[in-house]
Amino acid sequence: MTFASRLQHIREAMTAQNWDALLVSQPENRRYLSGFTGSAGHLLITPEHALLLTDFRYIEQAGRQSPDFEIVQVNGEFHSYLPGLLADHALRAVAFESAHVTVAEFEKWRAATPEVSWVATERVIEDLRMVKDEDELAAIRRAVALTDEAFAHIASFIRPGVTEREVTWEIERYMRTHGADKVAFELIVAAGPNGAMPHATASQRAIRPSEPVVIDIGAAISGYHSDMTRTVSLGRIPRQLTQVYEVVLQAQQAAEAALKPGVTGREADQVAREVIAAAGFGPHFGHSLGHGVGLAVHEGPRLSRLSDDVLQPGMVVTVEPGVYLPGWGGVRIEDLVVITADGCEVLTQSPRDLRLPKRMERGA
Repeated sequence: MTFASRLQHIREAMTAQNWDALLVSQPENRRYLSGFTGSAGHLLITPEHALLLTDFRYIEQAGRQSPDFEIVQVNGEFHSYLPGLLADHALRAVAFESAHVTVAEFEKWRAATPEVSWVATERVIEDLRMVKDEDELAAIRRAVALTDEAFAHIASFIRPGVTEREVTWEIERYMRTHGADKVAFELIVAAGPNGAMPHATASQRAIRPSEPVVIDIGAAISGYHSDMTRTVSLGRIPRQLTQVYEVVLQAQQAAEAALKPGVTGREADQVAREVIAAAGFGPHFGHSLGHGVGLAVHEGPRLSRLSDDVLQPGMVVTVEPGVYLPGWGGVRIEDLVVITADGCEVLTQSPRDLRLPKRMERGA
């Protein structure tokens, strides 16, 4: 989908809602519609015009990245620029992204433009972003492939005695020197009891034999992200760890088998949750099954107990059930998948094995 076709979708929505314009503030939405990657700016979209408003720092960059937009330099605070801008284009009903504008900022806009009717909106662009086109999928595939490569590398690096932080840094180093724009998020390596925290922060704790080690990693390439989790153990694997791991793996496999167009986020989540609950670990799976991934590492659709999002071909989602036992640790297995015409394709290719291959394991 070209930038022009994305703008056409937005203009059709504006016409249906009788909006004179849409003011876009959210960074990923701004990039999705214009290609602009700068950290400051707004898009103003009308039926006839597409303006990218930014300050002096980004004028040259905006001109290169967003040739379909008229680049307007904003001097001073944005709210002080609004009255003249909106009056010049005779705009009266202006929609804005209510989830991405602070109350303080909105109050300045409203005070500066008393003649304008501001219309709060949500998910206008986010819903369009949920279905990926071929170029987006190609970028995501590259990010996934690099993540798989990084996991294979770290499988040969990790050993008892290295710290969680040493492992995360080695993963980040590998990704950045092999093509990543950046890591997709703060990488998670959580060993032993730390793994009971789904979003643990890597610490100076040394990894020990026979304990679960949760490794949650991802890369960003051309603005698009990947997300993958594997749980591994070095040396002898205790029976309890094997049992918990098998339950989580069965839950993930069942959920992936159920994913197809027409399934809701709630229904997908329930498939995995029933497997874990049947094994007696229901209270220990407290987060949702998954989320969309694209320009943001967490975006729609949501696979959760509360989600009515309906899966469609081209949507990219994580499938990441987990079990977390305080004082012991956790197990999470996460793949990135794309919904197809009749099911889903698992993009993640890293092996889902608790034990690393002997040729990869050092010092265990």
